[in-house]
Amino acid sequence: MSRSSVVCALVALALTVGAPPAVASVGKTILYKCTHGESFSGYTQAQYKEALKEISTEASEYTDCANLIRKAELAAAGGGTGGEAANATSHVAIPLSPAEQKAVQGAHKHGSAPVQVGGEPIRPGVVHANVASAVNTLPHSLFAVLALLLAAAAALLAGEVRKRVRTRNRD
Repeated sequence: MSRSSVVCALVALALTVGAPPAVASVGKTILYKCTHGESFSGYTQAQYKEALKEISTEASEYTDCANLIRKAELAAAGGGTGGEAANATSHVAIPLSPAEQKAVQGAHKHGSAPVQVGGEPIRPGVVHANVASAVNTLPHSLFAVLALLLAAAAALLAGEVRKRVRTRNRD
């Protein structure tokens, strides 16, 4: 080993040892603790707000973290520690409003009868979808692939027809 390669190795080692460790933001730390079921109490409102800004679409869609962080934020605003609200494994039931209670009782009475919403009847268990809107939401690349497959099938069919016509003409 040459002297210059030893010096380069020592410089590289010194640079890596002296580098500061990667530190996650407080918001990311709160989100990590929430998604892993750990307690995340004791943070400030600003830190909870930062966590809510940094929450990913997947975490907000598939976990209750956004709700739990808001509860912890409210607990921090009231001077509390966040205790129960900051524990991702606890689920506190939020009481229903009188209108929601009436709607639940009505659903029990009427069963699967249609409900008027915005002047239109909504039937439980029926998916109200417009076929045109479902087609319009498909990506354009899917239409391109389908058109390409259709063109390839047409070309194969045309080749097969041409081959049969030629063999018939020879006979």
